[in-house]
Amino acid sequence: MKKLFIVMMPALLLFACSKHKTHASQLSADGEFERTADDYLAGYLAWRPGNGVALGYHQYDGKAVDFSKESLGRELGRLKDFDQKLAAMDTDAMSKGVFYDYRILHSAIKNEIFTFEDMGTYDKNPMTYAGAVDVSIYIKRDFAPIEERVESIISIEKSAPKIFAAAKQNLMDTLPKPYVETAIQIAQGTAAFLGGDMLVALKDVKNDTLMKSFNTTNQAAIGAINDFAAWLQKVKLAKANNKYAIGEASYKKMLLYSEGITLSPEKILELGLQELKKQQDVFNAAAKTINPKKKPIDVYRDLQKDHPTAENLIPDARKNVEAIRKFLTDKNIVSMPATVNLKVLETPQYARATSTASNDDPGPFETKATEAFYYVTPVDPKWTPQQKEDWLRQFDYYTTDNVTIHEAYPGHYTQFLHLNASRATRIEKIFGSYAYIEGWAHYCEQMMADVGYGHNGDTILAAKYRLAQTGDALLRLCRLCVSIKTHCQGMNLQDATKFFMDNWYQGEKPSSQEALRGTFDPGYLFYTIGKLEFMKLRTDYEKQEGANFTLKKFHDEVLNHGMPQIRLLREVMLKDSSTWKDAL
Repeated sequence: MKKLFIVMMPALLLFACSKHKTHASQLSADGEFERTADDYLAGYLAWRPGNGVALGYHQYDGKAVDFSKESLGRELGRLKDFDQKLAAMDTDAMSKGVFYDYRILHSAIKNEIFTFEDMGTYDKNPMTYAGAVDVSIYIKRDFAPIEERVESIISIEKSAPKIFAAAKQNLMDTLPKPYVETAIQIAQGTAAFLGGDMLVALKDVKNDTLMKSFNTTNQAAIGAINDFAAWLQKVKLAKANNKYAIGEASYKKMLLYSEGITLSPEKILELGLQELKKQQDVFNAAAKTINPKKKPIDVYRDLQKDHPTAENLIPDARKNVEAIRKFLTDKNIVSMPATVNLKVLETPQYARATSTASNDDPGPFETKATEAFYYVTPVDPKWTPQQKEDWLRQFDYYTTDNVTIHEAYPGHYTQFLHLNASRATRIEKIFGSYAYIEGWAHYCEQMMADVGYGHNGDTILAAKYRLAQTGDALLRLCRLCVSIKTHCQGMNLQDATKFFMDNWYQGEKPSSQEALRGTFDPGYLFYTIGKLEFMKLRTDYEKQEGANFTLKKFHDEVLNHGMPQIRLLREVMLKDSSTWKDAL
């Protein structure tokens, strides 16, 4: 026994040393990553102060981006330096949680480089500059005394001449026409906001000296923005082209860096077209239940006639918000806090060129101005009667509930509430996956129809909700198909508009706006990609949990780990590693 003990001692000592060394290596690797991440975030937010303010970091109040060529070059170089630093790290030695954050951050850095080099954010896209003097957050969020916020507005507005001088220097001689046209709308909307809604919001500020300075600076900023819009109109629009496709090589980078997807665009398009056919079959079946004597498209068009007036669009959108939240609680679908702070308002003027409806939450680090906004874009009085009708038909009463489910409960706003309440790290709260964020909200639309929202067992009413939900699913599937066809297969704007009209069954105005968005937002395919990934994750999680599975358990788990690529979320939620990569 003694002899055996003596023989075993060296082995035990070796094991203890090895274990200590492994732990020390992990601490070293974790520490190296955390220091590097802190350094990266400091530079990231310093160069993007508007992002910092939106996140709730108010040391960045009143600061604007330096868009000079020298500044852009330095930032791109910094991004590439950190890309190399992360690539050189010993990821095998990292703890599981740190490795999770490592992959989120590394993908985010690669995505930023992609926006510089492949998307042409600063040399090809005038929209980057058209909305750069956006001071709306200082009006809508009461995170500091109003006089301090006015001082921040003045500081940012003073940078307007430099921003637009840099824009004129940075932008290529010939730009994509859809980019120029949209940038003009954004600039005009921003100028209208500065000269309209913002003045109304600040009318009660009593500091005459401050307001005199503000009025002078504001008028100069409006002039600079209008001058930029006029320059785009006179100089850039005349020689604009239709070369907005990023190409297949860049498209593959977008899929990989944004979501870790290695499937080819062709394969994704194939899956998208299959799903489009499947959802059209569901659409047709719902229409047949409502009225078997009419063609499905005619049933849908009848449904769309049941919409609010232009004057009642926002009040009617507001009406059922609380009813939907109560349904979630009563049916135990997802955990909901007792206290919420959501306001339903018109989309601000400057954002109407690119949005039908949207969600605007406070930053995850905001401690004072914690209200959230659910925006709906109203009818433009300048539109033709047919354009106004086309717009309102998107907001039939059933579809409006579906939009509320997407933007508010249990979609974007609920996801934000869970993120804030979770133990997610700073990296997990700052960097979000497009497919996760939009995929979750889009998944919620079908999930709520599946669990019976809105009809209490009435077969016809249930079919109307299903028709509306499926109609919105067709929109997102058209986005997927048009994105790939536009950027990889040469589809033009006219054909893209027709694709939406033929497969989404909406009018020319909303269809052309969706096609236009696809020229500068190829990532809008991620609405459907994310939804399909969540549906697959739920199937796999239910199989794993068996009798212990509930929707509430699944949804709470999904919402409590940040906003990662869904492939990373699979690693957290699924025990069988062989299923991790099988996201679609």
